[in-house]
Amino acid sequence: MKLGVIIPAAGASRRFGGRDKLNEDLGGRPLLHRTVEIFVNHDAAAHILVAGPAEENGFGEFKMRHGDKLALLGVTLCPGGTTHRWETVKAALAHLPEDCTHVAVHDAARPCASRQLIDRVVAAAAKNDAVIPAIDVPDTLKRVSSEAKVDRNIDPLDALLGAGGQSNTNVRTVVETVPRENVVAVQTPQVFKVDLLRRAYEQADLSSTDDAGLVERLGETVVVVEGEPTNIKVTTPGDIRIVMAILGLKPQKERASHKRF
Repeated sequence: MKLGVIIPAAGASRRFGGRDKLNEDLGGRPLLHRTVEIFVNHDAAAHILVAGPAEENGFGEFKMRHGDKLALLGVTLCPGGTTHRWETVKAALAHLPEDCTHVAVHDAARPCASRQLIDRVVAAAAKNDAVIPAIDVPDTLKRVSSEAKVDRNIDPLDALLGAGGQSNTNVRTVVETVPRENVVAVQTPQVFKVDLLRRAYEQADLSSTDDAGLVERLGETVVVVEGEPTNIKVTTPGDIRIVMAILGLKPQKERASHKRF
């Protein structure tokens, strides 16, 4: 097996409060670099490809910020997509070396995947064409209405104190309860035979929230191995504190000044 790794890093971080989450400091290194290091430090990865923004100026800024450091780690940068994740993965596949037999696709915002998890997925990929990690869903699942309405609570005292007199809460109604038996939450890295993933990306409809969904659409089998609850994806600012705790990192203000870089 010769494994290439694609890390899509062209997202807009829309739910992160206007900042690029991949630049967030994690113990002196950007989140993106922490994620890349997972594979740099693993023998299975023969080639690592980070796909940044598609637009020329955006890619230039991305390369200026990350290029030198990632180049020292043996990483190749390429432009990704403009709007959707699948555009970025498809663009990166075109840059993958031809001698790669397998490809792992891993979210740039998942810096906590352990070596044991990578070992598990890679070992399964030696025997199966498509492998994904996942964890059992512990919570009750409910499908809700697509549109929310606003509940307004009027408080005259609040109005007198100058706070507007009302609080707004967005609410949605429950449509149904979804049985959680045999339902799992999917993670990355997802590993595929290269020719299979290329074939999946040749389909007309590429709308999917993960690469395995496109492989399933071909009628091919996807196998699941045990994921990790700590392999979280950073989505909101609050997730940074959780990642710092998982990785055993201290916030910048708690680190010695000579170690802040």
